[in-house]
Amino acid sequence: MRCSGWWLAAVAALATSTATAQQVAAPSLGATNYAYDGAMVTPSARPSFGDEFSRSIDARRWRWDTGQNKQGWPNHELQYYAGPERSNTRVEQGALVIEARVESLSDATDWGGQRYTSAKLVSRQPLGYGFYEVRAQLPCGRGMWPAIWLLPTDGSRWPDGGEIDIMEMVGWNPDVIHATVHSAAFNHRLKTQRGAEVRVAGACSTYHRYQLDWTPDTITIGVDGRAYMRVKNDQPGGAAAWPFTRPYSLILNLAVGGDWGGQKGVDDAALPQVMKVDYVRYWKR
Repeated sequence: MRCSGWWLAAVAALATSTATAQQVAAPSLGATNYAYDGAMVTPSARPSFGDEFSRSIDARRWRWDTGQNKQGWPNHELQYYAGPERSNTRVEQGALVIEARVESLSDATDWGGQRYTSAKLVSRQPLGYGFYEVRAQLPCGRGMWPAIWLLPTDGSRWPDGGEIDIMEMVGWNPDVIHATVHSAAFNHRLKTQRGAEVRVAGACSTYHRYQLDWTPDTITIGVDGRAYMRVKNDQPGGAAAWPFTRPYSLILNLAVGGDWGGQKGVDDAALPQVMKVDYVRYWKR
């Protein structure tokens, strides 16, 4: 675990960058233009970083992002992200649980008027090139927006620093999984985002392995050992096209509503809803 001044600054910078990420008012943040089919092979070596969630959430590995509660979160999302003092995040039966509820925490000093609570965890350790595998079961209630994604730790302004979405799903379109990457030249504001989607039967009732293989020149994303998206560093523009050269942090969150997740409203009767994560594993290159 790094404790240098740079690392402390990076953590603070990430809090700012997560707040500004995915600022868009559009029906979809996904894309279908970089479909790919190929094998994804999980490394057999011991992971460089990970969490099996066997007992409790390890605060040395994760921090709770609550920084935008008062002013509200991007994309017109409707949730208040609770911190470690509340049970929206917990470990049950060997899995991380992130729970969204119909709940107004009007007694919280940073409450911004939200009618829903949920949670967002960010890895404290900066990660980068390598193979990622997150085994998760997703919530499918209308209005749910679970995500497994990455943002840079150096405070880069979005989208200049890039964003890698390993998995996104919106509850009104269950079992359709999206993988997307964003940069200054290729992002949903410009309607040039690069990504693909795949149908994963049982995404809401069973666990699946959401995977990323990130090299200096290629980003490949898949599910259960099969890739369905690949983006290469083969476009002009330098860092505007390919900023994926710096450490990123891994983010696990369950948003409620928003421009994409809430496109067809939120089904309050379906809440609470949970996103379960069996494990997180990362092999550094």
